[in-house]
Amino acid sequence: MFIYRPDKRQEVWRFLFYMVLHAGWFHLGFNLIIQLLVGLPLEMVHGSTRIGCVYLAGVLAGSLGTSVFDPEVYLVGASGGVYALLAAHLANVMLNYRNMQYGILRLLAIFLFASCDVGFAIYSRYSVEPASGAPSVSYVAHLTGALAGLTIGLLVLKNFEQKLHEQLLWWVALGVYAACTIFAIVFNLLNTVTVQRLEEESEEVFKQHLFTNFGF
Repeated sequence: MFIYRPDKRQEVWRFLFYMVLHAGWFHLGFNLIIQLLVGLPLEMVHGSTRIGCVYLAGVLAGSLGTSVFDPEVYLVGASGGVYALLAAHLANVMLNYRNMQYGILRLLAIFLFASCDVGFAIYSRYSVEPASGAPSVSYVAHLTGALAGLTIGLLVLKNFEQKLHEQLLWWVALGVYAACTIFAIVFNLLNTVTVQRLEEESEEVFKQHLFTNFGF
C-alpha cells in the first residue's frame, strides 16, 4: 500500500511514503549509511528542521519526476532523499564557500560517487533484462531528488555571509523548484482523471479509443 505505482497515482500518499520501503537489506543499509555520512554533518550545522525539509523535498521530487519522465516503473526506497542530501552539500558550498574547509574536495568526492551511482542506475534500468530478476533502479528519482536538494538547499540552508547575488540565486532556486513541482502536479492530476475515466468505460470502448488514436 506504500509502493509508488503509476496506476495508483490517485492514492497521493504513495508519492511520499514509498521512502519507508526498500528492495532488500542491502538497499536499506546502503541508504542508511549514506544518510549518516552525508546528512549528519549538514544537520549539525543547519539543524534538523532545515535538513528534514531538504530530505522530504527530494523524496517527493523523486516520485513526481518519475511519474513524468519514467512513468512505467514502480518505486521503493529513499534514494530521492539521499540524493537531495548529496546535492544540498553543493548548495552549502555555494552559500558558504568562504567559511568552509576543503569545500572543493568535498564536492569532487560527492560528484564522483553520484556519477558512478547514477551511471549504474541507468545501466540497470535499460541494459539488465527484466527476466534476470535483478532489481531495476530509477535514475530519474536520483536526478530529480538531486535537483530538489540543490534548489531547496539554496532556499532553506543557513547563509553565513549574505550577498546580493546570493539573494538573486535564492529567487532563481525558488522559481525552478516551484515551476517543476507545479508542472509535475498538474501532469499527474490530468493523467489521474484520464485513467479513472478509461477505467469506468468498457473494454470495447477503450479499444476504440486506442484504434482511433493510432488511425485505424
